[in-house]
Amino acid sequence: MNVIETDRLLLRRLTTDDAEFILELLNEPSFLRFIGDKGVRTLADARAYIVQGPLASYEQHGFGLLLVSLKDGADSIGICGLLKRETLADVDLGFAFLPRFWSQGFAREAAEAVKAHGLNALALERIVAITNPDNETSIRLLEKIGFQFERMIKLAEDGAETKLFALAS
Repeated sequence: MNVIETDRLLLRRLTTDDAEFILELLNEPSFLRFIGDKGVRTLADARAYIVQGPLASYEQHGFGLLLVSLKDGADSIGICGLLKRETLADVDLGFAFLPRFWSQGFAREAAEAVKAHGLNALALERIVAITNPDNETSIRLLEKIGFQFERMIKLAEDGAETKLFALAS
């Protein structure tokens, strides 16, 4: 079931059938550097990540990370969606794409569509986004779609500082 469709992309809910793709994405060096190590090393780990993360979020909140695929080939290229973290007051926009699909506008297209879905279909009044302070590419993307830097935060008391961006409807 597609949740969002753009000119070039289909965004749909993840299923455990997407475990192979999730295993690849979550072990990309860029994912590990900028997002973090989720401890996903096997297909079983990837299935558990999908069940405990996105599937649980769909059930609890009605939204979550979505699989992003190309319309013209069905290649899975990344994930993009809305997250409700215990450590943040607001819903946040998250995304990650395989490096071979970078610099083609796919992340921006998906993030823009998810942002619009959150504001229009879900009637969210405020959406935030967090990023590693060194992740210049993600920072530029967030700024291009209307997010503004608000402040530095820590998601955990002993964690590193991260940049919080906000978008008001």
